[in-house]
Amino acid sequence: MSRRDRDADPDPELFAKLARVGIPGVVTPRRYGGAGLDWIALGLACEELEYVDASCRTALSVHAGLCMTGIYQWGTEEQRQRLLRPLAEGRRQGCFALTEPDAGSDVRALRTSATKEGDLYRIRGQKVWISMGDFADMILLFATVNPEAGAAGITAFALDRELAGEGLRTQPIHDKYGLRASDTAVVYLDDALVPEANRIGDEGDGFKVAMSCLDSGRFCVASGAAGTIRACLDLSVGYARSRIVQGQEIGRLQLVAQMIAGMQRDYDIGRLLWMRAGWLKNQGQRSSRESALAKWVNSERANRAADDALQVHGATGFSEECPVARYLRNSRATMIYEGTREVQVQLAAEYALGYRQDRPVAHPLPAWPDEGEPQVPAERPAP
Repeated sequence: MSRRDRDADPDPELFAKLARVGIPGVVTPRRYGGAGLDWIALGLACEELEYVDASCRTALSVHAGLCMTGIYQWGTEEQRQRLLRPLAEGRRQGCFALTEPDAGSDVRALRTSATKEGDLYRIRGQKVWISMGDFADMILLFATVNPEAGAAGITAFALDRELAGEGLRTQPIHDKYGLRASDTAVVYLDDALVPEANRIGDEGDGFKVAMSCLDSGRFCVASGAAGTIRACLDLSVGYARSRIVQGQEIGRLQLVAQMIAGMQRDYDIGRLLWMRAGWLKNQGQRSSRESALAKWVNSERANRAADDALQVHGATGFSEECPVARYLRNSRATMIYEGTREVQVQLAAEYALGYRQDRPVAHPLPAWPDEGEPQVPAERPAP
């Protein structure tokens, strides 16, 4: 990964490599082509992938945490078999297209439009900063069918690259600060076509679809960030035990030991936070608060761990020959995408103050692993 990061060269075969070991469908029930495991298994996969490089985890996050979750949670049984199965089996790669040049944290401001013509929708607009957007076969895309309706007009679509026609064009984004080995793209929609059969949910459900997907995406980011913390801890411990200054290991120096202790503390806290969110998902309960909190804390702590790891390594860490510089650059992205740090802080405050309470969603995820009929979870008490 270091070479691909240095050359800003995303691996077009990365997803196929993940598919060969069954990773893309880890959390999808077997009856839809997945492995039938649970959310803790997905979190572990994200943590281990980001332990190596965040670009690997990003491919899984957008595919399983964002795209597939939306289709599974809000799609019909026919859509699950037709659209979800090839994604879960790793035959097709998915991504998630919500952000626009003027609509990031303010999702209600999106301008991409969907006009119904017979049994087709014609999509016009632009999406930006779409992870895996240049490689994906299927894009879970959000557009408005009624710009005057605000959030009530937003609608979700499974945009198939093969069916979209010449109106779909993607272009990779270069010269990124971090995640250089990850595919990130601009998606241009100039009369791209989507069959009505690929609309996910009803017209106007798109905002709810997007928010439920982001709960799962934030869970993946949080568990992945724990992998960055652990990687920085392991690298720092190894270096501190091998680097000798004035006749002793630098790990014996109090200020170095303090940084390493902080990494250990943050990893233990971070893993508990994402596992709590995963446990709730396994019970079929909503985890908006827990996923947002885990994403906020873990992304900040991952960036701090990478910064401290670079300091522990000294001049060695300042070189691209050492992976900690890559971890530092990559970790910065986690405080921006899938809800900025500031959005997560605001959510945490609203939950603490009682201004926001979780209500059961219209299409709750069933308890996992789910091999039988979907189970509707009991309503969760207000915090």
